[in-house]
Amino acid sequence: MNYEGLIIRPPSEAESLILQVTVGCSHNQCTFCPAYKEKQFRIKSEQEISRDIATAFRHYGDSVRRVFLCDGDPLIMPQDMLCWILDLLQKTFPRLQRVGIYGNAKSVLRKSIEELAALRTKKLGIVYLGLESGDPVVLEQVRKGVTPEDMIEAARRVRQAGLKLNVTVLLGLGGRERSQTHARETMRVLNQMRPHHAAALTLMLIPGTPLHDQAQRGEFVLPEKFELLSELRTMIATSELDNCLLFSNHASNYFPVQARLARDKMKILHALDAVLASRDERLLRSEFVRAL
Repeated sequence: MNYEGLIIRPPSEAESLILQVTVGCSHNQCTFCPAYKEKQFRIKSEQEISRDIATAFRHYGDSVRRVFLCDGDPLIMPQDMLCWILDLLQKTFPRLQRVGIYGNAKSVLRKSIEELAALRTKKLGIVYLGLESGDPVVLEQVRKGVTPEDMIEAARRVRQAGLKLNVTVLLGLGGRERSQTHARETMRVLNQMRPHHAAALTLMLIPGTPLHDQAQRGEFVLPEKFELLSELRTMIATSELDNCLLFSNHASNYFPVQARLARDKMKILHALDAVLASRDERLLRSEFVRAL
């Protein structure tokens, strides 16, 4: 496989064939994200993609059941090329069950519900969408390039097309100044997006990113450990989600949580309340094992 640069995938795609069909991210302006800063965005050629699929077949035969398309935003690709890729994957791997893809609100909104539904018929099964924050002030500060309303509309299209929706948010992204506002507004938007899965990661300030530079200058203050947990508690307490799997057990998180909302809501709140009341750091994940 001809991978260019660092390759990132969601944890849930650990057993999928990772197929790089774009290089970098079509937006690549988010101040907190280090992932694609060294890459100039481009769509790989049909020849490159065909070669990688053929290489995968030589290694794995027809055993491939799941494929994940990366880099940062393959959903930005023209519809006909996405259809061609999905058709070729089905032809090459007859046992293929599902294809996953990264998308952002801009790329989703470039496609109609009918176009998204057409991709579903070709075994696209899930879209991973980064909300990060539902606070419009925070979204502007981190240069996300979209509004909460854009996120809600993108989610509506994905769900209406029959695709599963996985939404990621970032604890701490509002800084100490907007910590609770960020938490409340993020869940307000999530409640309207109604994702099938939601993942709450914890912001880590990575050297080389604009947000890290702002923190070094004192312009951004990351909430401390228990303030970050308090954000998670606020999100869960204000959740109106039903039949949504919530994951906050990423390696970046101080206190792992996995729940199905609304069923497990009170159980998780009680667990968080106990940790917040104790302020015992021995209950938290150690710094040296945290990572992105």
